[in-house]
Amino acid sequence: MKTFFLSLLLLVSCLHINAQGIDTLQDRINLIEQSLSYQSGEIALKAGEAKLKVPSGFRFLDRSQSIYILTELWGNPADSSVIGMLVPNGKGVLDYNSWVFTISYDEMGYVKDDDADDISYDELLKEMQQECTDENPERVKQGYQSIEIVGWASQPYYDKDKKVLHWAKEIKFGKDSINTLNYNLRVLGRKGVFMLNAIATVRELPEVRTNIGKVINSIEYTEGNRYADFKPDVDQVAAWTIGGLVAGKILAKVGFFALILKFWKLIAIGFAACGSAIWKFITGRRNKEQGTE
Repeated sequence: MKTFFLSLLLLVSCLHINAQGIDTLQDRINLIEQSLSYQSGEIALKAGEAKLKVPSGFRFLDRSQSIYILTELWGNPADSSVIGMLVPNGKGVLDYNSWVFTISYDEMGYVKDDDADDISYDELLKEMQQECTDENPERVKQGYQSIEIVGWASQPYYDKDKKVLHWAKEIKFGKDSINTLNYNLRVLGRKGVFMLNAIATVRELPEVRTNIGKVINSIEYTEGNRYADFKPDVDQVAAWTIGGLVAGKILAKVGFFALILKFWKLIAIGFAACGSAIWKFITGRRNKEQGTE
């Protein structure tokens, strides 16, 4: 986190020095967007043995491009579990109001849903809020922002028929004026769970919520890998339950996403101005497509 702030200061300096070339910088941002290879239609997902039907209103970016965006453009630590992302039509990944759904798969085993009807989500929220408050002194001591779970942005709901769990938390980082939206979807299968996480602010909640139905229906396990295909004598049962999935400790990763969200356009412009890996990525892809080194 401290390294990030030092990098941010450097980038701001680059922006100041190159302020007169803002049109050129915007052109470079446009080139970054043009360098991405979006996909649509039906896409086979090897992880989890499923297929993704890219929902209307979205485009898909594969694993390498998604990791590039999360790390090189947005400054997050590398996460090898990410296998792609869904990007809304009409929004570039560097637009100020952009948001995405990342897609990951965790082969944690078969998640029993016996506890789904017995969970008191209000009590669970209180426990999570208290745990977060208790951890804040150590978090601040280590140079991170304090975190407050404001409440449910969307009450947890488990769809027994579709075997999909979804919930959203509103999270406040430090003294940020704009709270972060942490919207989670979990699609249960025979051997694991697909995790779709929205990276957005609470301002995008209405837009995200409007698209939840389409995103839920976009993942479909192949024959033999569905939740109903579970074989108790053969398959591994996950240590997690439905309540455990909601209460899972993911705030560390969310913290990075939330922090970067406010600055991603600034970071991208700064990197472009300073001639970093982003420009190398663009020219490298162009050279590769032209058959040059």
